[in-house]
Amino acid sequence: MSNNEKIMMLGNAAIARGAYEAGVKVSAAYPGTPSTEISENLVQYKDKLYCEWSPNEKVATEVAIGASMAGVRAMCSMKHVGVNVASDPLYTVSYIGVTGGLVMVAADDPGMYSSQNEQDTRMVARAAHVPVLEPSDSQEAKDMMKFAFDLSEKYDTPVILRTTTRLAHSQGLVTLEDRVEIPDKEYERDIAKRVMMPAMAKGRHIVVEEREARLEADSCDFDINRVEMRDTKIGVIASGIPYLYVREALPDASTLKLGLVNPLPRKLIEDFAKKVDTLYIVEELDPLIELQVRSWGISCIGKEIFTVQGEYSANMLRHAILKEKTEVKSPASVPNRPPILCPGCPHRSVYTVLNKLKIHAAGDIGCYTLGAVAPLSVIDTTVCMGSSISTLHGMEKARGKDYIKNWVAVIGDSTFMHTGVNSLMNMVYNQGTGTVMILDNSTTGMTGHQDHAATGKTLQGDTVPAISIYHLCRSMGIETVVEVDAFDIETLEKTVKECTASDKLCVIITKSPCVMLNQKPITHRCVSDPEKCKKCGMCLKPGCPAITKREDGTIAIDDTLCNGCDLCKSLCKFGAIEDTPLK
Repeated sequence: MSNNEKIMMLGNAAIARGAYEAGVKVSAAYPGTPSTEISENLVQYKDKLYCEWSPNEKVATEVAIGASMAGVRAMCSMKHVGVNVASDPLYTVSYIGVTGGLVMVAADDPGMYSSQNEQDTRMVARAAHVPVLEPSDSQEAKDMMKFAFDLSEKYDTPVILRTTTRLAHSQGLVTLEDRVEIPDKEYERDIAKRVMMPAMAKGRHIVVEEREARLEADSCDFDINRVEMRDTKIGVIASGIPYLYVREALPDASTLKLGLVNPLPRKLIEDFAKKVDTLYIVEELDPLIELQVRSWGISCIGKEIFTVQGEYSANMLRHAILKEKTEVKSPASVPNRPPILCPGCPHRSVYTVLNKLKIHAAGDIGCYTLGAVAPLSVIDTTVCMGSSISTLHGMEKARGKDYIKNWVAVIGDSTFMHTGVNSLMNMVYNQGTGTVMILDNSTTGMTGHQDHAATGKTLQGDTVPAISIYHLCRSMGIETVVEVDAFDIETLEKTVKECTASDKLCVIITKSPCVMLNQKPITHRCVSDPEKCKKCGMCLKPGCPAITKREDGTIAIDDTLCNGCDLCKSLCKFGAIEDTPLK
């Protein structure tokens, strides 16, 4: 791709391109929708920079901090709930500052398309005293990424580039530019700046407050904060994707487009407010801008007519501000399509066994969370990454060993490496009992099949020693650690019965690669024989989308969906399901 070439780019790809052009040398991340594609696009520039999948967001942030301290431009990427995991180093590096530019890309998810909450990263950044940039389209995403590194170095601060699902996964025209090679900065020892013991931290807190005051004043002249005067009857303050909705719904309204949303440019906002008759503040999720503006004594309209939930739209703004009636037609002919495990998914086999045994599961974040929905309905709880094991431990400590005889903790291999390993260590240390099931499908499946420390391959494509989950568990001193083929349901059922009946801590590792990885070639598909089918419905219990009922009650198997996992065959006691080799 040549300089000044214009191409269509996904928002996440544009962020990666901006980092490349800015001269970034180190990138660390943990995959999480909607941020995952940033690193997947960044790796194409690996001849110029280093990028990795870290085991979790805290580690990714600390890797980027270390690279910044060493004098190069560095970044970390994550989704909004990952910011929670990274908040420990984030709050403190705000005090420390940077050497090389340091940027955290945080992808929020208004509407919760793939998340367990709708938290607003701007609120975290405000508490941490970290400046936040918010682009509105792919071109701005690239440009603001470059500006973020300049801002970071000029003001000696980490910077957050906040994006959302709508920006991350939409495309726009982007003008490419050459990479700028930034000379590495020499490391200078400065204990008072980098060692945050109380005496040093007290002094750095003063620096942080002074820095934020300078940013507030200087940002009034930043090009990314711009006033667009039109009709003065209506004035709107907006940023990010909502700015585009404002321009579509209210083309004649005056706007103050904010590119820096923390700290806010107070004087610019006060001057703009004086020029318009009615001031609206349009921001998705929390009223961060609105509350700040109101605290300055500026009259405005915000969340009293706008929702704090989900994404906005141009129609919603027309209805709220202009009182236009907008009729939303839902296609009645489209049936409800709930999320479901893929045909041939090894998790389905595991949940079929747990469902049969009437076992409850403390769940976690990943594809296997879909075990909560019918017809499997096994997962009872889901809180956050790594929580399943700790949840089970808390239940046992609250109610005793017998209480959890019909419970297990369920966690995936990537999530186990993320934070589950800490929870398991806690169970060992505090003499917990219970059954932990690690569903090892050899990938980070939910976010699109990224590698991790137990798969033996890095983001940059290097083959490395894979950490053995089995030996990791054994090294903690856990005596009962059993590996089972996820599709060997007889052995799996026997193992689950034995472990849940035990008064010890047991770990069951179900090993079978994700069917989408193509590590195990599909050699056959399953077919049904209606003559032998007794219409018992046993094969329907796992809820495989490849299996349907005929009008006469016998079952049919869609050969375009079947992956030949043989789960249905193993459940049929009448020989009505057979294998057909692929030609």
